[in-house]
Amino acid sequence: MKANVDFDPIELEIFWNRLLSVVDEAAVALLRTAFSTVVRESNDFTVVLMDAEGASIADTNVGTPSFVGILPRTLRQCLARIPIEDWQDGDCIVTNDPWMTAGHLLDLAMLAPIFHHGRLVGFSGSIAHLPDIGGALFSADCREVFEEGIRIPPTKFLRQGQENRDLAYLIRANVRVPEQVLGDVYAQVAAHAVCARKLGEFLEASGLRDLTAISAALQDRADRAMRSAIEAVPDGTYRAVLTADGYDNEETRIACAVTVAGSQLHVDYAGSSKQIGRGLNSVMNFTYALSVYPLKCALDPTTPRNEGSYRSIRVTAPEGSILNPVYPAACNARQLTAHLLAGAIYKCLAQVIPDKVVAESGTAPTLRSVYSGIDRFGNRFSQVLFGSGGMGASAHSDGHSCTPFPTNTGSGSIEAFEAAAPLIVWRKELIADSGGAGQYRGGLGQEIEVEVVSAGDIQLSLMADRQKHAPEGLMGGRNGAPVAIRLRDGSQPHPKSRSLLAPGQRLILRYAGAGGFGDPKKRTRADMLLDLEEGYVTVEGLQHHYGVRLEEIAGE
Repeated sequence: MKANVDFDPIELEIFWNRLLSVVDEAAVALLRTAFSTVVRESNDFTVVLMDAEGASIADTNVGTPSFVGILPRTLRQCLARIPIEDWQDGDCIVTNDPWMTAGHLLDLAMLAPIFHHGRLVGFSGSIAHLPDIGGALFSADCREVFEEGIRIPPTKFLRQGQENRDLAYLIRANVRVPEQVLGDVYAQVAAHAVCARKLGEFLEASGLRDLTAISAALQDRADRAMRSAIEAVPDGTYRAVLTADGYDNEETRIACAVTVAGSQLHVDYAGSSKQIGRGLNSVMNFTYALSVYPLKCALDPTTPRNEGSYRSIRVTAPEGSILNPVYPAACNARQLTAHLLAGAIYKCLAQVIPDKVVAESGTAPTLRSVYSGIDRFGNRFSQVLFGSGGMGASAHSDGHSCTPFPTNTGSGSIEAFEAAAPLIVWRKELIADSGGAGQYRGGLGQEIEVEVVSAGDIQLSLMADRQKHAPEGLMGGRNGAPVAIRLRDGSQPHPKSRSLLAPGQRLILRYAGAGGFGDPKKRTRADMLLDLEEGYVTVEGLQHHYGVRLEEIAGE
């Protein structure tokens, strides 16, 4: 077997793609064996392959990319609790501690050592958003993490392939839908088994003894690509501020400074709001992930990502702030804050590289609605509706409608959603005039109407922002349309709290449109006419947002 290896570029590319296929196959195994629609329909999970030192080598392209860089941090903290000599072949360690994983209790991280010919060669890692974790459902109105569900410190779910019955029983006893929750946990187990098997096949075929050499080579390659991309950005410090709705009358503020110095980049959130006494806080792990991911998209979108991609990037936020809260801060709805970070970072970078960024998206932050109760057969259900607003426009094209960014969790199959809960989706349609005007128009939001058809009341939990502060345009582009939530009778439920829905009630969710890019006066008449034909804008919207009458277009 090969020990010291000097890879040529073609061989390195082949090996990298082989390793990516390892994690992608593992991710597909998780996707296809998951019980909940949160994973199998809405794609809220990830799988990562790490070397024996815990550095990521390959991240799946199948799951959500907004978990980037988290699992290596989780592994380091788990190794501090469970020494490496206690990790055996067949072990699966789990934790959902928000400060160790992806920021809230619903995201369960699983880690497993991978052995090859009796030697530890790496680790597989996964995160899956569980359909329930007990506590206050998936909500934004808790005041401490203790209210948000059961917190699992690093613990072996499998010991040498055997279930830890005490832990499984503890989980089962604390969640509303135990079959779905344990089903998803075992889907993660299946993914880790596939990852270990496929990695073993790769090592045999390549003749490598372990991942040490290939990991170093791939990380160096990713590091060079990112540093080269950063060097192309003019040195300097670029600042921006975004304001969010916050909770009730307490607005929140994201202050962002991006400093570029040669091949290094620093994102600093000093000046952001202090941590809040509600579940809007984003722990540092999640703040980091939602900062480096949009930077990767903007600066180095084509190179596969691994640990090396982020060596040249530093992310800081003051301890005790909404982007680095201290325990036991509530953080269940941390996405309502962290999904703003891409917009703040791009607002900074637009000052020097406007052609590399997009305007703020209507999915940032997300609008989530969660439904829980008893169905007509007497069974418990807990169901999340993942919908998307528009994606921001760029210097090159209109934004995509109903497209998630900076996450890629989508609604999935409405038929599967309706089959899993006593709910009917009556409408799911684009909202005309919701995309921000510009030389390039922002992506449109959508309106979804959901009716309760259960025998009794069900619990609704809403997590929404951008009702007061709409997604912003860039470089003269206009803002997108804001979020709006109401019941069919005209009443408005609290956008970040829990309430009850009675049978027959209908909830209408309007997801935000995205910001436009560039001066609306520069939009071509051909594009305006096409927007009219497709129903993306109305005649009234055309005149209001672009100052153009239909006769002017029809006359050309």
